[in-house]
Amino acid sequence: MSSTSTPTSGQAEAGQLLRHHTAFKLFWGASVASTIALQMQIVAVGWQVYQLTHSAFDLGIVGLVQFIPSLILVFVVGHVADKHDRRNVARLSALVEALAAATLALGSIGGWLNRDIIFCIVFVIGAGRAFSKPTMSAMLPSLMPPSLLPRAVAGSASATQFAIIIGPAVGGFLYVAGPAVVYASSCVLFALCSLMLSLIRRPPSATPAPAAKPTGASLSSVFAGLAFIRSKPAIFGAISLDMFAVLLGGATALLPVYAHDILQTGSVGLGLLRSAPAVGALTVALFLARNPLRGRVGRTMFIAVGVFGLATIVFGLSRSFALSLLALVVLGASDMISVVVRSSFVQLETPDNMRGRVSAVNSVFIGTSNQLGEFESGLTAAWFGAVPAVLIGGIGTILIVLLWVHLFPALYRVDRLVSK
Repeated sequence: MSSTSTPTSGQAEAGQLLRHHTAFKLFWGASVASTIALQMQIVAVGWQVYQLTHSAFDLGIVGLVQFIPSLILVFVVGHVADKHDRRNVARLSALVEALAAATLALGSIGGWLNRDIIFCIVFVIGAGRAFSKPTMSAMLPSLMPPSLLPRAVAGSASATQFAIIIGPAVGGFLYVAGPAVVYASSCVLFALCSLMLSLIRRPPSATPAPAAKPTGASLSSVFAGLAFIRSKPAIFGAISLDMFAVLLGGATALLPVYAHDILQTGSVGLGLLRSAPAVGALTVALFLARNPLRGRVGRTMFIAVGVFGLATIVFGLSRSFALSLLALVVLGASDMISVVVRSSFVQLETPDNMRGRVSAVNSVFIGTSNQLGEFESGLTAAWFGAVPAVLIGGIGTILIVLLWVHLFPALYRVDRLVSK
């Protein structure tokens, strides 16, 4: 083939910068707004619950209550995301989260907000996230050409991590003025997210979107995402590796305990600790958006998850605020490498008409690792103490990496992220 040949349309698209895609910019902005809102809520809810009860177990319950809706709705969410306009599904989900945030604000102002009411409202927030997260994940490939998807995933991840840096820090500072201020600000941001999603129009060059006309649900259709994942060992290995690693290494659930009792930094310090993993994650996401991984991506993912476990152990042992921040930065950076590889690999290996259902199942795995991981951390901390709980999680993560290398050798040998 001549070196002077005309580039293909795919190569030309790959040469374009993500900022040239209006749909992606709106998607990016919506992700930033909703994630900042969510992270502000997480800081406020965690600090408020711990001030009310001084119980690590109750912090774990917060995670469990958020996870239950994802588990209950997993197959319904996937079917809805594949059979209806994903923009409308995500937009309405953001509005539900806005209403929940407004209720938290009113409850804080009125003084009638207690632990049980907070749990109920968090359940509603979890239901909104059960629809919005997998739907937006499935939406992204339909907005971008396949050649740009790995960069778009990294760019989208950078939006999330940027928001996770800003959200907790802002939430911690605003909490000084009272939890109602944090919740009201979250409500406004969720509404802004819904507005931006309503403005998205799919570019002609992107992957075709699902048919606008919804079709009826059947058991085979609803459970198709789970069947597809089970038929692809490498995809199942990638999703389950993240689930078990983060499930065991969920130190972030205990940050209110560390901030209040161990490091003694107050709500502002809690916000900074919450932001630290995102500093490392954002740095890696921005780097990968411009410099995608070129080879041995499977091995790189396994190494990154192992580093995640080591960073968790360092954080658990630290009594220095600076060292704790550094450990969390490394934790976030290593996790982001895993996220970009896993997300790109799963999306590129999944047909567009299945992405909603596969993303819904993937969301349950992610929810298991995050929210159920918070419950596991809270429960373990209630039994053994906060520090042993974090150490057990970090060691467990490393053991999971070693086991998964042997269980899923094909995943370890994945060399490049390419569209089928």
